[in-house]
Amino acid sequence: TLIGKGKVEELAEIVKNMDADTVIFNDELTGMQLRNLEDAVGVRIIDRTILILDIFADRASSKEGKLQVELAQLQYRLPRLTGFGKSLSRLGGGIGTRGPGEKKLETDRRHIEKRMYDIKSELAQIKNTRGVQRARREKNEIPVVALVGYTNSGKSALMNRLMTLTEKEEKTVFEKDMLFATLDTQQRSVTLDTNHRFILVDTVGFVSRLPHSLVNAFKATLEEVAYADLLIHVVDASYENHDFHIEVTNKVLEEIGAGDKEKIIAFNKIDLLEEQSSVIPVAGAENVFISAKYDRNIDRLIELIKNKIFSDMVRVQMVIPYTRGDISSYLCERARVLAVEYKENGTWFDAELKAADYQRLKEYEVI
Repeated sequence: TLIGKGKVEELAEIVKNMDADTVIFNDELTGMQLRNLEDAVGVRIIDRTILILDIFADRASSKEGKLQVELAQLQYRLPRLTGFGKSLSRLGGGIGTRGPGEKKLETDRRHIEKRMYDIKSELAQIKNTRGVQRARREKNEIPVVALVGYTNSGKSALMNRLMTLTEKEEKTVFEKDMLFATLDTQQRSVTLDTNHRFILVDTVGFVSRLPHSLVNAFKATLEEVAYADLLIHVVDASYENHDFHIEVTNKVLEEIGAGDKEKIIAFNKIDLLEEQSSVIPVAGAENVFISAKYDRNIDRLIELIKNKIFSDMVRVQMVIPYTRGDISSYLCERARVLAVEYKENGTWFDAELKAADYQRLKEYEVI
């Protein structure tokens, strides 16, 4: 029962006095513990993992999100079938109803395994589609910036603030002051006033002791983080133990292979702080103190993003001969073209391009 006999009796008494219908354990319970506790207490018993899975199931909106949550639920249920009600162990009728036949437990196990196989196949197809989209972005060399952080740290609020600042209010995402408001990865194209463009990715929030089945199920979604050029680690600065949140997020980033990514630490919700000095910046990282809700220091954050992902860009003016149309089309596709003019000796470009491209094409530069 995880807890001692006396504690079980005490729990049953508390449940009776409070007229409670559910008991939540902040630990993971085995199937046998679930069943024994339900027998002793007489109400529904759920553990931390079931609670998180229920919240996820309630919030998932996209097809992929729903599939991932269902997969995690099935992975959790499979070894605990004995704990989900006594009806699962009843005997089913055999051929001609002679003999005990197959236990319902075994039938359920087979159904779950088949459903898990089907879900994994569907998720693999979605992953392939995302791979094609990513390859297209990489071909066009559009940088990707991913928002990561503990759940309810303000990632979606920050994304919406950036959408509003770039005059794309219609592209805002769902935000609310609650755990796991975002379950599905959201991607938005951001074009700054300097004409720099990047893809901003909002991800599922992390939580301490996240069920392993959920980490595995959401790895497909979180792989966008592993492919990102820059991470913005959003921290709720108003939370007293925000150091713990940073630690949990870094641990999950390590698990998904994104621990060594370049990152900016954005301490959010400074409007709720009495003293900003109570927040100690993270050593060896770029730190910025912001309020996504009240647009404080967002311009500083944007400046940091530009410095990180567009630092190797070279602004140049060049004339490309009309015989080298391949170079002109390459510039239009890969560089940030600020102005174009058609002159007698060729096409004049005022553009920003990567340092490597500049070295290759600098013979066409005009001063």
